[in-house]
Amino acid sequence: MVYSYSEKKRIRKDFGKRPKVLDIPYLLSIQLDSFKKFTDHDPTGERGLEAAFRSVFPIKSFSGYSELQYVSYKLGEPVFDVKECQIRGVTYSAPLRVKLRMVLFDREAAAGTVKDIKEQEVYMGDIPMMTNNGTFVINGTERVIVSQLHRSPGVFFDHDRGKTHSSGKVLYNARIIPYRGSWLDFEFDPKDALFVRIDRRRKLPATIILRALEYSTQDILDLFFERIEFKIKKDSLVMALVPDRLRGETAGYDIKDAEGALLVEAGRRITARHIKQLEKTNTTELEVPVDYIVGKYAAQDYIDEDTGEVLVTANSEITLEDLAKLSLAGIKNIDTLFINDLDHGAYIADTLRIDSTTNRLEALVEIYRMMRPGEPPTKDAAEGLFQNLFFSEERYDLSKVGRMKFNRRLEIAEDEGNGVLSKEDIVSVMKKIIEIRNGYDEVDDIDHLGNRRIRSVGEMAENQFRVGLVRVERAVRERLSLGDLNELMPQDLINAKPISAAVKEFFGSSQLSQFMDQNNPLSEVTHKRRISALGPGGLTRERAGFEVRDVHPTHYGRLCPIETPEGPNIGLINSLASFARTNSYGFLETPYRKVVDGVITDDVEYLSAIEEGRYVIAQANIEVDADGRMAEEQIACRHKGESTFMRAADVQYMDVSPQQIISVAASLIPFLEHDDANRALMGANMQRQAVPTLRADKPLVGTGIERTLAVDSGVVVAAKRGGVVDYVDASRIVVKVNEDELHAGEAGIDIYNLTKYTRSNQNTCINQRPCCSVGEPVVRGDVLADGPSTDLGDLALGQNMRIAFMPWNGYNFEDSILISERVAQEDRFTTIHIQELSCIARDTKLGSEEITADIPNVGESALSKLDESGIVYIGAEVKGGDILVGKVTPKGETQLTPEEKLLRAIFGEKASDVKDSSLRVPNSVKGTIIDVQVFTRDGVEKDKRALEIEDMHVRQARKDLGEEFKILEEGVLGRARNLLLSVGYSEAKLAEIPRKDVLIQVIDDETKQTELEQLAEQHEELKADFDKTFEIKRRKITQGDDLAPGVLKIVKVYLAVKRTIQPGDKMAGRHGNKGVISKICPVEDMPYDEEGNPVDIVLNPLGVPSRMNIGQVLEVHMGAAAKGIGNKITAMLEEQREIAELRGYIKQVYELGDDVLQRVDIDSFTDDEVVRLATNLKGGIPIATPAFDGAKEKEIKQMLALAGLPESGQLTLCDGRTGNEFERKVTVGYMYMLKLNHLVDDKMHARSTGSYSLVTQQPLGGKAQFGGQRFGEMEVWALEAYGAAYTLQEMLTVKSDDVNGRTQMYKNIVDGNHQMQPGMPESFNVLLKEIRSLGINIELDQE
Repeated sequence: MVYSYSEKKRIRKDFGKRPKVLDIPYLLSIQLDSFKKFTDHDPTGERGLEAAFRSVFPIKSFSGYSELQYVSYKLGEPVFDVKECQIRGVTYSAPLRVKLRMVLFDREAAAGTVKDIKEQEVYMGDIPMMTNNGTFVINGTERVIVSQLHRSPGVFFDHDRGKTHSSGKVLYNARIIPYRGSWLDFEFDPKDALFVRIDRRRKLPATIILRALEYSTQDILDLFFERIEFKIKKDSLVMALVPDRLRGETAGYDIKDAEGALLVEAGRRITARHIKQLEKTNTTELEVPVDYIVGKYAAQDYIDEDTGEVLVTANSEITLEDLAKLSLAGIKNIDTLFINDLDHGAYIADTLRIDSTTNRLEALVEIYRMMRPGEPPTKDAAEGLFQNLFFSEERYDLSKVGRMKFNRRLEIAEDEGNGVLSKEDIVSVMKKIIEIRNGYDEVDDIDHLGNRRIRSVGEMAENQFRVGLVRVERAVRERLSLGDLNELMPQDLINAKPISAAVKEFFGSSQLSQFMDQNNPLSEVTHKRRISALGPGGLTRERAGFEVRDVHPTHYGRLCPIETPEGPNIGLINSLASFARTNSYGFLETPYRKVVDGVITDDVEYLSAIEEGRYVIAQANIEVDADGRMAEEQIACRHKGESTFMRAADVQYMDVSPQQIISVAASLIPFLEHDDANRALMGANMQRQAVPTLRADKPLVGTGIERTLAVDSGVVVAAKRGGVVDYVDASRIVVKVNEDELHAGEAGIDIYNLTKYTRSNQNTCINQRPCCSVGEPVVRGDVLADGPSTDLGDLALGQNMRIAFMPWNGYNFEDSILISERVAQEDRFTTIHIQELSCIARDTKLGSEEITADIPNVGESALSKLDESGIVYIGAEVKGGDILVGKVTPKGETQLTPEEKLLRAIFGEKASDVKDSSLRVPNSVKGTIIDVQVFTRDGVEKDKRALEIEDMHVRQARKDLGEEFKILEEGVLGRARNLLLSVGYSEAKLAEIPRKDVLIQVIDDETKQTELEQLAEQHEELKADFDKTFEIKRRKITQGDDLAPGVLKIVKVYLAVKRTIQPGDKMAGRHGNKGVISKICPVEDMPYDEEGNPVDIVLNPLGVPSRMNIGQVLEVHMGAAAKGIGNKITAMLEEQREIAELRGYIKQVYELGDDVLQRVDIDSFTDDEVVRLATNLKGGIPIATPAFDGAKEKEIKQMLALAGLPESGQLTLCDGRTGNEFERKVTVGYMYMLKLNHLVDDKMHARSTGSYSLVTQQPLGGKAQFGGQRFGEMEVWALEAYGAAYTLQEMLTVKSDDVNGRTQMYKNIVDGNHQMQPGMPESFNVLLKEIRSLGINIELDQE
């Protein structure tokens, strides 16, 4: 493999054995592609905004003499960029402008004569835009729209598993689900009649819907039944014989063949052998006794031709009298319905007999009564309702997907068709459900991923937009029908409010629009790749059963079987597998390599769950010989959802990668294959809760996917184009672009501005640091700057800690963790948290609140950190209770005399009666102020601090833009100088020419002169651009802010808190091994090895066997080897050994392992590159052991040997307190540990006095309300058990809700009198009142 300059800085040794056919696709594409489809113009009009407009327009007036047509739309540019939106708390959105055409038709002239046409561009609200990282900024906070897994539209056949009826009989049902519109259900009842339900209303006989579709009884019988023909003879009947129909029946009479030979005696069962004989002898007719026809059903009406009387009606049971009547009338032939108990049930015939309707109108009225009970039906209303239910394009749409699923299920050849139902569709569904009831077909598996599809952002936004448009349509139609349209323009007809409201509601408060989990880069990526079955149109937690939540064979390579939350949402929220994507229909598909005649090719095809069932698919880890043929005869495969063994020649596809089945989070766990699934689930989930540490540390033992994830998450800065690093400081990187990657006429400079100390959604710190230096060559995609939790472009969620598995004085009982003091001293797990605190000054009835340093009854010392505007200065160190922003609110108790009012009006004297409502630091918080923002309403005078901040921002903007301009200008001037040098100017002559005059030189070579003039033009454009951009920026900074009604000013203070690790913090490894720190132990007391090196962490060995996550032990061994190799390299560098020796050792390391694919050509590295690589490997050589394709035990032993460590991975440790050796050897090595966002500082809380609940007068609960701890029922039992009566009385009275008692007690304590008189708890009074509310007069006798 060829490595770029920056990749050579540190190379991860990879133990993967399988060749990479396909790189992991861009991880955020599910979000970005979906939203792109929504906003991009689609000429076909099948999706996105275009589809929504085309489905609603043109809007015609009721009279039809005017209509509003849609022409085109365009999205403008957002006013503020993403960062500005976050600071200002506004939505990052673009204005939508739509070109509409109003057409008026002439009422007097012939139909369709146009009288007037007006076109106009109309504003239709703002559409929130997606940022480059797949998020939305809504009201200043980053949100993610989670994709939804819902039931695909189409037709589904199912049964009730025998649960509905007491007999346990299985009742089948069919359901037609459209994308929008009414559901249509068909179901059998226990008596085998078929019923229909519309929108889950009460059921009607299914034949009613057929009658409503203009089928007569005769048509219905002909559609669903075959006939048996009988000829009437004198005292017998002759039946036309279809031998197959007799199979399995018991002969009720002797059956003879054409020659009269007896084949089956009466009373015997007819077998397949008998049927064969009948077919052989070519028997076509059979004489049967007369009573054989009794009980069969007539297939049609039989009429006496002379009198016109109906002798036998269709579908009625035939009796001997009927036969006699038919003979008398001279009817010789009679047809009956072919029905048997085995596989031709009488379902529709039975249903027809229940059906009370006889014609179309009655059927329509019956449907109308069911849909609109209580309304008097008229013919038109009934017809209109039925037509609108399933046959109107406005009300009903199966969608492209629905039609495809519908046609495939009913075996209709073409996949495309109409969005509404047809007569034939409904009949086909009824025929299919009868086939299933007859045993000719199977029911569907509702949890199969071929029956569930993904709805992503774009589609959901489009649906919401359409909802808004439909609301607008009603209003427009009414306006078109009113008054004089000659004066009006399209602008006057359209009110964009309903559209904005619908879109805003979706992005702001939909269940699927979620506050982004921004703990670390992994949690961001995982959140964007989440697939939820909850939400509108999906399941609910309470209703979802076990089957829906379970892992299904079709999840393979599509949804991760490991990563899902624990608790009520388990299985309902899933994560997309690493290689999965959605197809044009919204079904998940996964890639496979094509296999031809046992040879594996490199062709990759994506298959959906529907297609996959047809093929035989092998796994990625099968043995392959040198020619790419499968080495084994029998191969483990998947076929039709089952795992089987098959011949190599039968295999058609093969997995592309062993990591294909798991999600990104799960594939970050090394040695995942050795962990129990439950623990792997916890491991995958807990990595998302890791807090970014102060100094990121790459994992020594990784899986090789860390870099992909860090780059795709967007937290690192990657080079857009190749070039050379020209300038680096803490907040900006400048790259001079390679000539071959330049577009004509551009400056050839890329500027990357870094994010510094910003607050994330979870209050963690987002900060980018450059990781390149001036003069370094970079190629496209190289990491230039690290973000939070990344180290040289690798995801780094935690720290590599030296751990030992051993008990230590009970301090690691029950998963507790003992850590060394050194860990805290070295700030290994120190994290920075940034809190945003806001102070809002409002206009109240009594006057406006004021932000000021003049606060009543507050001492000088409390105001020492505020400036004259009353706002804390940046850099101040504050603790709980300190004032951050001084604010006073008018109090309104005192009534002023008219004289006072007048004086106050004249002298503008401030209300003396104001109360202090300042913003203070919350209790238990201690930190440093890092930023202050002041937002002032338009028209309100800005205070001194606001102007200072504004001035600072303007200066900063000018400086930033000036530097950018200078860099770009230097690029242009540099190219001009090179041009002049190429036409014979000397360096000395160039040095004499003033900087700017380089561009106005005159040279003889015309083409060069033209080039120079172009550069001069470019320079002018740059200057104009700079001025324009600066002016826009300045205007944005200085303009007033659009604040909520009644808000005059908002001050936001950002407080950075440094949290070191301490007892009570939660830590975890990557294998679900979590625990709480029990003690921070002095270094000298920690166990140490024979060389005197103490361990950092002591873990309990009992946490491993029962949990079955052995991966952590292998990780520790491999970590020990990696660190050991790093130590050896460090020693070589310190001893200044020969480069050849160093090169040889590093080469040995990278070549270690059997069949390892990775090839690092260390020989091609320059000496400097080898030294730089070695320097970066001092802390240990990073290792990749991909999931299901990782290092084997043998390779771990080889690594340990190379590091000069015992192959057992165990060392003799000594007790730090006594110096004695421990009895047994101990497993010691390096494990990657994470500090999770469950910090003791956020949870620990204590209260003395505080706020009380209004009704019960008991203390409030929870840290946020500064509440107390609930002394509940069980705690009462505990005190009762101890007989601690006085303590209990105190708990239930003065410490809780005895109002007088607690006030008195407070006074007593102040007076030094330690006595208490418990009184009546307030909750007793509440009980009294509740009993009285029931009308029982209960009184308290105070004697």
